[in-house]
Formats: sequence, C-alpha cells, structure tokens
Amino acid sequence: MHTLLLSVLLIISIKYTKEKTNNVGRNEKVVLNSITKEKKIFDKEPNHVLTKEMFESINPDFPSFVSIHNTTPKDKHWVKVDAMSDEFKTWDSNKWKKSTWNYGEPVFMSTDAENSGVTDGKLWIRATLDENNFVTKKVDGKEVKEHRWFKTARIHSKTKIKYPMYTEASIKAAYISAYSTYWLNNGDIKNRDEIDIIEINPRPSCECQPEFPNRMNSQYFQADENKIPATVRHEDNFLRSNLSEVNPKKHLGWHEGFHTFGLWWKDEKHIQFYLDGEPAGSVTVGEHRDGKYYKERVFTRDQEIIFDLWTYHEKWIGGITQKEHLSNTENSTFQIDWVRTWTLEDKPED
Repeated sequence: MHTLLLSVLLIISIKYTKEKTNNVGRNEKVVLNSITKEKKIFDKEPNHVLTKEMFESINPDFPSFVSIHNTTPKDKHWVKVDAMSDEFKTWDSNKWKKSTWNYGEPVFMSTDAENSGVTDGKLWIRATLDENNFVTKKVDGKEVKEHRWFKTARIHSKTKIKYPMYTEASIKAAYISAYSTYWLNNGDIKNRDEIDIIEINPRPSCECQPEFPNRMNSQYFQADENKIPATVRHEDNFLRSNLSEVNPKKHLGWHEGFHTFGLWWKDEKHIQFYLDGEPAGSVTVGEHRDGKYYKERVFTRDQEIIFDLWTYHEKWIGGITQKEHLSNTENSTFQIDWVRTWTLEDKPED
C-alpha cells in the first residue's frame, strides 16, 4: 500500500512538472544565456494576464508594450522624438533622406519616384524590374559588368539617436523573396554599431527557409577594425507563432497586414526586440556566433533609423526574387504606416 501511494505521488509530481514546464513563456520566461551565463527575465510577474482588450486599446502616445505589460522603470518616462517619428501624411524632407549605395548584385538603389514615396498616409518602398540596368565597376583592376535588375530604395532618418531609447513601426512586408528591413546603423561598415530590428522574407524562393514566413530575423553587429575579431554579432530570431493566443496579430502573415515591430535599446549592452506589443527576443552586445563573450565590446555610437528592401541569391536570405513577382506592384511594395520613437528620461521632480 505504501509503495502504491509513493507511485501515485510520483506520477502526480511528474505531471505537474511537465505542465509547469509547458507554461513557461506564457506568464514567466527565464532563460539562461549560454554565452554570458546571465539570466534574462522577460516577465517577472507570473500573475500578469494578457487580454485581447489590451491589444485592441494600445495608447499610441507610448511604446506599445506600455499598454500590454509596462516594464518602464518607475523613476523614468518616455519622451517622444518628433524628428524620428512620422505618421506619413506627406513626405517630410526635414526628417528623411534616400541613399544609393548598393548591396550585392542584382540590387540597384534608386531615388526615383517609382521606387519610394508617401501615398495615402503610408511610406513605401517598391522593387521594380529593370532588365536594361548594367553597372560597370573595377574589381582587382579589371572592369566587371554587373546586371543590377532589382531596382529599389533605401530611406534614412536625418536625425541620429542613442540609448536609452525605444522605436517601433507599423509595417507590411513585400510579398517577394527579399528582405523588408527596419534597422539602426551609424553608416561605417568597418567601425559601426548596428541593430537589425527586422529582416523579413515572407516568400523565400530557395525552398530552404521554411520558418521565414513565420520568423522575425533580429540581430546586432559591433564592428571595430582595430579589434579582434573585427566584427562581433549575434541574433535572437523570434517566431510569430510564439505570440500570446490573445494577440490578434498572431496568425497574420507578414505580408497580409501591418505588424508593429519594436526595439528597446536599453544601454551599451542590452537590446530588447518587440512584436505587436510583446517581447520578441533579445541580444547582449559582446555575445558572438563563435560562442564566446567579448565583454569589452559595447555600443557607443549614435544611429539612424533605416528602411530598405533588397534581395540576394544566397540561401541565408531565402534566395533571389523571382522576376515575374515584380510585375505585381502590391506584392513588390514594402509599406510603413507609421514610425514612433522615444527617449527614456528621468521623471521630473514634483
């Protein structure tokens, strides 16, 4: 009888442990970082319950997560940065600029009106096909002709910003095999701090990235040509399917409607990503893909907000855009409904 009782208690214990483990991430998620051995606690209130109503009544005057689960320090408040926020009623040349430096073939960055602009309250970037666009450049002293048929655009904020800050944008990705991106950079490839909030490809052509229609690719780079390694980088790619069940955007494809992507750049080390009001991965500057932690690497530079749309033939991006998909202007257009940015500042004394 005593043995039977012990067996029953053991079964109940195992069942409870499994149920508790399966609930990690719903109310409380604690992750032990494999590189820094640092505990990252994303939700310290296991009794905090999310509701559909929270997501339907987000206050646009503050970062979205403030309406869902406010983790703003009690002695701080968010102050809007107008120069890096826009509802896109019109193109504001005081806030935004276009650049033409290129990625690899076949991308051609353009300032033409057919590739970017503001229409009906939305900023947009459109990829078009230009079969006659060839660019000649010198490689190792020899002239090389490149076929840059993927004509597109890149848009930067004219203002730069530094931590502590938060930025978020309402975005609908282009439905082609290309990256619709929202990122921060200081513009120097050899000496830079970079945060890629999203690189999203909802329609990979390579048949090698089955998660891409569901995955938010987010990462950081810290480059210093005088250090070894010259570049450290790491990612924390979040799956949309891991959003809360009550989140109305959970089952909405990247190209099917607008999602809100966010970044809380907390300090020189810590970067938290958000998707539709919920935490969606984080990275610590110094963590590197080689499994080592370079403690001395920190973010020090002011950065611009950047949006662009581009493709490449490699599998890591999901494969090259299929040219026939560029004939559908709705599918080949990346849209931004709004972008909003805040700095985190001390609350004024009473």
